[in-house]
Amino acid sequence: MDTAPAIEKRPDFTSQGAAFVVAVLLLTALVEFAMGRPAFGPAGFGIWVWDIWSSSNSQFLLDPYSFSHLVHGFLFFALLGRVARGLSPDRRLLVAALIEASWEVLENSPIIINRYRQATIALGYEGDSVMNSMSDIVMMSLGFLAAARLRVWQSVAAVAAMELGCLLLFRDNLTLNVIMLVHPIEAIKAWQLAGRPL
Repeated sequence: MDTAPAIEKRPDFTSQGAAFVVAVLLLTALVEFAMGRPAFGPAGFGIWVWDIWSSSNSQFLLDPYSFSHLVHGFLFFALLGRVARGLSPDRRLLVAALIEASWEVLENSPIIINRYRQATIALGYEGDSVMNSMSDIVMMSLGFLAAARLRVWQSVAAVAAMELGCLLLFRDNLTLNVIMLVHPIEAIKAWQLAGRPL
């Protein structure tokens, strides 16, 4: 009787998966340009902004919320592994990219921009630059691919580290973002605003 532990099979991605993500990026960029979204923020092109209170947040290539999009990738990988097992890994990546792209378009619609301003700490939120939206989709894809290579416990640890790290450093993370968008809690908002620089 074989008592050796079963080796977890890792999904195999091909160049088709990368092509799917590139196609989603191009389609999303076209939609966002049609919505009137700017390619870059008011400050122009930038690689990284650390300060979530900065007007360059959600405008540069990367910002603290990039970690939330990595977490999206881990979560989509787990979800699609359960509900879409019949799809190839490349097609599951495509579905994840389409979900992320749909959120990026919705997030930059007036209804969600206004919701962010009213319910969360993103008081002056103007929406994302197209560059930032494209980066968010890429970050989700990287999270998805990382989850495909890691063991379950490693993925859980990575998500926990990112969520806890963002909570400690920025007083915000994906969990709080969802809570505040869906059912705002004034005590959370007050705690978050207390970290705002004077």
